[in-house]
Amino acid sequence: MVNGAEVLDRCFLDVRCMLLEIAAALDRYGRAGGTPGEGGERLANIYRSLAIIADPDSGHDRAERLLRIFSDPVD
Repeated sequence: MVNGAEVLDRCFLDVRCMLLEIAAALDRYGRAGGTPGEGGERLANIYRSLAIIADPDSGHDRAERLLRIFSDPVD
């Protein structure tokens, strides 16, 4: 079984890359004149997801919570 440090060692560069991609996309949106209100639910969901990711006390179900944010609910 791997420990936390080993997991971080293995995935750090990939995570860094993904975070830079997100920041770049939000920068492009802003430079294009996009505003938070204009982005509607999609942009709100991105920011909700980032808040979950950024919270170190979010628990161990971050991926599931993000999937729920971006999924269409089925009744």
